[in-house]
Amino acid sequence: MSYVATIGFFDGVHRGHRYLLDELVRTAQSRSLLSLVVTFSRHPREFLTAEPPRLLTTLDERVSLIRACGVDKVVPIDFPDVRSMTAGEFLRLLHNEYDVSVLLMGYDHSFGSDGIRDFEQYKLLGSKAGIEVLPISCAPEGEVSSSKIRSALLAGDVEKATFMLGRPFALRGVVVKGRGLGHSLGFPTANLKVAAEMLLPANGVYAVKAEIDSREYKGVMNIGTNPTVGGDRVSVEVHLLDYAGNAYGKTMSVECCTFLRGERRFNSLTELQNQIQNDITTAKSILK
Repeated sequence: MSYVATIGFFDGVHRGHRYLLDELVRTAQSRSLLSLVVTFSRHPREFLTAEPPRLLTTLDERVSLIRACGVDKVVPIDFPDVRSMTAGEFLRLLHNEYDVSVLLMGYDHSFGSDGIRDFEQYKLLGSKAGIEVLPISCAPEGEVSSSKIRSALLAGDVEKATFMLGRPFALRGVVVKGRGLGHSLGFPTANLKVAAEMLLPANGVYAVKAEIDSREYKGVMNIGTNPTVGGDRVSVEVHLLDYAGNAYGKTMSVECCTFLRGERRFNSLTELQNQIQNDITTAKSILK
Protein backbone atom coordinates (compact mmCIF):
# COMPACT_ATOMS: atom_id res chain seq x y z
CA MET A 1 0.00 0.00 0.00
CA SER A 2 1.13 3.55 -0.73
CA TYR A 3 2.01 6.11 1.92
CA VAL A 4 1.30 9.71 2.74
CA ALA A 5 4.63 10.94 4.09
CA THR A 6 6.32 13.89 5.68
CA ILE A 7 10.00 14.59 6.32
CA GLY A 8 11.80 16.12 9.28
CA PHE A 9 14.08 15.62 12.23
CA PHE A 10 11.26 16.18 14.75
CA ASP A 11 13.53 16.81 17.74
CA GLY A 12 11.35 16.92 20.84
CA VAL A 13 8.20 16.05 18.86
CA HIS A 14 6.73 19.33 20.13
CA ARG A 15 3.29 20.90 19.64
CA GLY A 16 4.13 22.16 16.15
CA HIS A 17 5.38 18.73 15.12
CA ARG A 18 2.27 17.07 16.48
CA TYR A 19 0.05 19.43 14.50
CA LEU A 20 1.84 18.29 11.34
CA LEU A 21 1.68 14.63 12.39
CA ASP A 22 -2.05 14.89 13.13
CA GLU A 23 -2.55 16.31 9.62
CA LEU A 24 -0.44 13.49 8.22
CA VAL A 25 -2.53 10.81 9.89
CA ARG A 26 -5.80 12.54 8.97
CA THR A 27 -4.80 12.90 5.31
CA ALA A 28 -3.66 9.27 5.11
CA GLN A 29 -6.90 8.00 6.62
CA SER A 30 -9.04 10.18 4.34
CA ARG A 31 -7.32 8.62 1.32
CA SER A 32 -7.26 5.08 2.71
CA LEU A 33 -3.45 5.16 2.71
CA LEU A 34 -0.83 4.58 5.40
CA SER A 35 1.15 7.33 7.13
CA LEU A 36 4.94 7.51 7.02
CA VAL A 37 7.50 9.77 8.68
CA VAL A 38 10.97 9.95 7.17
CA THR A 39 13.42 11.26 9.75
CA PHE A 40 17.19 11.28 10.26
CA SER A 41 19.13 9.10 12.66
CA ARG A 42 21.49 12.02 13.40
CA HIS A 43 20.83 15.74 13.13
CA PRO A 44 21.76 17.09 9.66
CA ARG A 45 23.54 20.03 11.29
CA GLU A 46 26.00 17.54 12.73
CA PHE A 47 27.36 17.25 9.20
CA LEU A 48 26.79 20.84 8.05
CA THR A 49 28.06 22.98 10.94
CA ALA A 50 30.89 22.96 13.44
CA GLU A 51 28.47 23.18 16.37
CA PRO A 52 25.45 20.88 15.99
CA PRO A 53 22.64 21.43 18.51
CA ARG A 54 22.26 19.40 21.65
CA LEU A 55 19.10 17.35 21.32
CA LEU A 56 15.79 17.27 23.17
CA THR A 57 15.20 13.59 22.40
CA THR A 58 17.22 10.55 21.42
CA LEU A 59 16.38 8.67 18.22
CA ASP A 60 14.49 5.98 20.14
CA GLU A 61 12.48 8.62 22.02
CA ARG A 62 11.65 10.46 18.79
CA VAL A 63 10.46 7.31 17.06
CA SER A 64 8.35 6.34 20.07
CA LEU A 65 6.76 9.80 20.36
CA ILE A 66 6.04 9.93 16.61
CA ARG A 67 4.43 6.48 16.66
CA ALA A 68 2.35 7.57 19.66
CA CYS A 69 0.71 10.16 17.37
CA GLY A 70 -0.81 7.33 15.34
CA VAL A 71 1.78 7.26 12.56
CA ASP A 72 1.96 3.84 10.88
CA LYS A 73 5.65 3.77 10.02
CA VAL A 74 8.80 5.72 10.90
CA VAL A 75 11.92 5.38 8.74
CA PRO A 76 15.18 6.84 10.09
CA ILE A 77 17.74 7.43 7.36
CA ASP A 78 21.37 8.53 7.51
CA PHE A 79 21.77 12.11 6.31
CA PRO A 80 25.12 11.49 4.54
CA ASP A 81 23.34 8.95 2.30
CA VAL A 82 21.03 11.65 0.87
CA ARG A 83 23.07 14.82 1.46
CA SER A 84 24.09 15.24 -2.18
CA MET A 85 20.65 14.46 -3.66
CA THR A 86 18.69 17.19 -5.40
CA ALA A 87 15.05 17.68 -4.44
CA GLY A 88 13.97 15.76 -7.54
CA GLU A 89 16.29 12.86 -6.79
CA PHE A 90 15.07 12.68 -3.19
CA LEU A 91 11.44 12.70 -4.30
CA ARG A 92 12.15 9.83 -6.68
CA LEU A 93 13.79 7.95 -3.80
CA LEU A 94 10.67 8.43 -1.68
CA HIS A 95 8.46 7.15 -4.47
CA ASN A 96 10.59 4.24 -5.61
CA GLU A 97 11.98 2.99 -2.28
CA TYR A 98 9.20 3.85 0.17
CA ASP A 99 6.04 3.84 -1.99
CA VAL A 100 5.22 7.47 -1.18
CA SER A 101 2.39 8.87 -3.29
CA VAL A 102 1.61 12.01 -1.25
CA LEU A 103 4.09 14.26 0.59
CA LEU A 104 3.08 16.85 3.19
CA MET A 105 5.52 19.76 3.54
CA GLY A 106 5.58 22.09 6.52
CA TYR A 107 5.28 25.79 5.86
CA ASP A 108 9.01 26.41 6.48
CA HIS A 109 10.46 23.13 5.23
CA SER A 110 12.86 22.56 2.35
CA PHE A 111 15.10 19.75 1.19
CA GLY A 112 17.54 18.89 -1.58
CA SER A 113 21.10 19.97 -2.38
CA ASP A 114 19.79 22.42 -5.00
CA GLY A 115 18.38 24.68 -2.27
CA ILE A 116 14.86 25.10 -3.69
CA ARG A 117 12.62 27.41 -1.66
CA ASP A 118 9.64 27.80 -3.99
CA PHE A 119 6.82 25.43 -3.08
CA GLU A 120 5.52 25.38 -6.66
CA GLN A 121 8.82 23.88 -7.79
CA TYR A 122 8.44 21.09 -5.24
CA LYS A 123 4.94 20.42 -6.59
CA LEU A 124 6.29 20.21 -10.15
CA LEU A 125 9.18 17.95 -9.18
CA GLY A 126 6.82 15.79 -7.15
CA SER A 127 4.46 15.40 -10.07
CA LYS A 128 7.36 14.22 -12.24
CA ALA A 129 8.33 11.69 -9.53
CA GLY A 130 4.77 10.43 -9.06
CA ILE A 131 4.17 12.24 -5.78
CA GLU A 132 1.47 14.80 -4.96
CA VAL A 133 3.07 17.49 -2.79
CA LEU A 134 0.74 19.29 -0.38
CA PRO A 135 1.47 22.25 1.93
CA ILE A 136 0.78 22.36 5.68
CA SER A 137 0.35 25.72 7.38
CA CYS A 138 1.75 26.82 10.72
CA ALA A 139 0.09 25.36 13.81
CA PRO A 140 -2.85 27.49 15.05
CA GLU A 141 -1.08 28.43 18.31
CA GLY A 142 1.80 30.01 16.37
CA GLU A 143 5.36 29.06 15.55
CA VAL A 144 6.98 26.53 17.86
CA SER A 145 10.49 25.32 17.16
CA SER A 146 13.02 22.95 18.70
CA SER A 147 15.56 25.79 18.79
CA LYS A 148 13.19 27.98 20.83
CA ILE A 149 12.66 25.12 23.27
CA ARG A 150 16.42 24.64 23.62
CA SER A 151 16.85 28.36 24.30
CA ALA A 152 14.13 28.27 26.97
CA LEU A 153 15.73 25.30 28.73
CA LEU A 154 19.18 26.87 28.63
CA ALA A 155 17.65 29.92 30.30
CA GLY A 156 15.98 27.78 32.96
CA ASP A 157 12.52 28.69 31.66
CA VAL A 158 10.97 25.26 32.23
CA GLU A 159 7.38 26.55 32.01
CA LYS A 160 7.93 27.97 28.52
CA ALA A 161 9.62 24.78 27.35
CA THR A 162 6.78 22.69 28.80
CA PHE A 163 4.20 24.76 26.94
CA MET A 164 5.97 24.45 23.60
CA LEU A 165 6.66 20.73 24.05
CA GLY A 166 3.16 20.03 25.31
CA ARG A 167 4.72 18.02 28.15
CA PRO A 168 7.60 18.44 30.63
CA PHE A 169 11.11 18.12 29.24
CA ALA A 170 12.64 14.84 30.35
CA LEU A 171 16.15 13.48 30.76
CA ARG A 172 16.65 9.75 30.52
CA GLY A 173 19.73 7.80 31.45
CA VAL A 174 21.37 5.08 33.50
CA VAL A 175 22.17 5.56 37.19
CA VAL A 176 25.93 5.33 37.74
CA LYS A 177 28.23 5.68 40.75
CA GLY A 178 29.21 9.23 41.61
CA ARG A 179 31.41 10.81 44.27
CA GLY A 180 28.98 9.95 47.06
CA LEU A 181 28.68 13.59 48.09
CA GLY A 182 24.90 13.53 48.38
CA HIS A 183 25.00 10.56 50.73
CA SER A 184 27.65 12.19 52.92
CA LEU A 185 25.44 15.29 53.21
CA GLY A 186 22.42 13.23 54.22
CA PHE A 187 20.65 13.52 50.85
CA PRO A 188 21.62 10.50 48.70
CA THR A 189 21.42 11.15 44.98
CA ALA A 190 21.25 9.06 41.85
CA ASN A 191 23.85 10.19 39.34
CA LEU A 192 22.33 10.06 35.88
CA LYS A 193 24.48 9.28 32.85
CA VAL A 194 22.71 11.02 29.97
CA ALA A 195 23.45 10.42 26.27
CA ALA A 196 26.24 12.74 25.12
CA GLU A 197 24.11 14.34 22.40
CA MET A 198 21.34 15.37 24.81
CA LEU A 199 20.82 18.95 25.90
CA LEU A 200 21.14 19.68 29.61
CA PRO A 201 19.01 22.56 30.93
CA ALA A 202 20.58 25.50 32.76
CA ASN A 203 22.71 24.64 35.76
CA GLY A 204 20.69 24.74 38.93
CA VAL A 205 18.11 22.91 41.01
CA TYR A 206 14.77 21.62 39.70
CA ALA A 207 11.64 20.10 41.18
CA VAL A 208 11.19 16.86 39.24
CA LYS A 209 9.13 13.74 38.79
CA ALA A 210 11.18 10.65 38.09
CA GLU A 211 10.30 7.15 36.95
CA ILE A 212 12.36 4.13 37.90
CA ASP A 213 11.27 0.49 38.05
CA SER A 214 7.93 1.59 36.52
CA ARG A 215 7.15 3.70 39.59
CA GLU A 216 6.98 7.48 39.83
CA TYR A 217 8.74 9.48 42.54
CA LYS A 218 8.95 13.16 43.36
CA GLY A 219 12.34 14.70 43.86
CA VAL A 220 14.87 17.42 43.26
CA MET A 221 17.54 17.42 40.59
CA ASN A 222 20.80 19.33 40.55
CA ILE A 223 22.61 20.04 37.30
CA GLY A 224 26.04 21.58 37.72
CA THR A 225 29.59 21.24 38.98
CA ASN A 226 28.98 21.25 42.75
CA PRO A 227 31.17 24.34 43.32
CA THR A 228 30.83 24.21 47.12
CA VAL A 229 32.82 20.96 47.23
CA GLY A 230 35.26 21.84 44.46
CA GLY A 231 33.63 20.03 41.56
CA ASP A 232 34.77 20.75 38.03
CA ARG A 233 32.56 18.53 35.86
CA VAL A 234 28.88 18.96 35.12
CA SER A 235 26.80 16.17 36.61
CA VAL A 236 23.10 15.35 36.83
CA GLU A 237 22.12 14.25 40.35
CA VAL A 238 18.59 13.35 41.45
CA HIS A 239 17.41 13.02 45.05
CA LEU A 240 14.23 10.94 45.10
CA LEU A 241 11.73 11.40 47.91
CA ASP A 242 10.59 8.19 49.60
CA TYR A 243 12.81 5.94 47.49
CA ALA A 244 14.49 2.98 49.11
CA GLY A 245 16.71 0.65 47.17
CA ASN A 246 19.79 0.38 45.01
CA ALA A 247 19.34 2.27 41.75
CA TYR A 248 22.78 1.59 40.24
CA GLY A 249 22.55 0.33 36.69
CA LYS A 250 18.86 1.09 36.37
CA THR A 251 17.31 3.40 33.79
CA MET A 252 15.63 6.53 35.11
CA SER A 253 13.49 9.12 33.33
CA VAL A 254 13.32 12.57 34.97
CA GLU A 255 10.75 15.25 34.10
CA CYS A 256 11.79 18.85 34.78
CA CYS A 257 8.74 20.42 36.42
CA THR A 258 9.98 23.69 37.94
CA PHE A 259 13.29 25.55 38.08
CA LEU A 260 13.90 26.29 41.76
CA ARG A 261 17.19 28.21 41.79
CA GLY A 262 20.48 28.67 40.04
CA GLU A 263 23.73 27.01 41.01
CA ARG A 264 25.80 28.80 43.64
CA ARG A 265 28.75 28.28 45.96
CA PHE A 266 27.90 28.10 49.66
CA ASN A 267 30.18 29.20 52.48
CA SER A 268 29.93 25.90 54.35
CA LEU A 269 28.55 22.39 54.06
CA THR A 270 26.02 23.23 56.76
CA GLU A 271 24.73 26.13 54.69
CA LEU A 272 24.52 23.79 51.68
CA GLN A 273 22.62 21.17 53.71
CA ASN A 274 20.13 23.77 54.89
CA GLN A 275 19.55 24.96 51.34
CA ILE A 276 19.03 21.41 50.09
CA GLN A 277 16.41 20.88 52.78
CA ASN A 278 14.71 24.12 51.71
CA ASP A 279 14.79 22.94 48.09
CA ILE A 280 13.13 19.65 49.08
CA THR A 281 10.44 21.46 51.07
CA THR A 282 9.74 23.77 48.13
CA ALA A 283 9.63 20.84 45.69
CA LYS A 284 7.14 18.98 47.88
CA SER A 285 4.80 21.99 47.90
CA ILE A 286 5.04 22.37 44.11
CA LEU A 287 4.67 18.69 43.23
CA LYS A 288 1.49 18.02 45.21
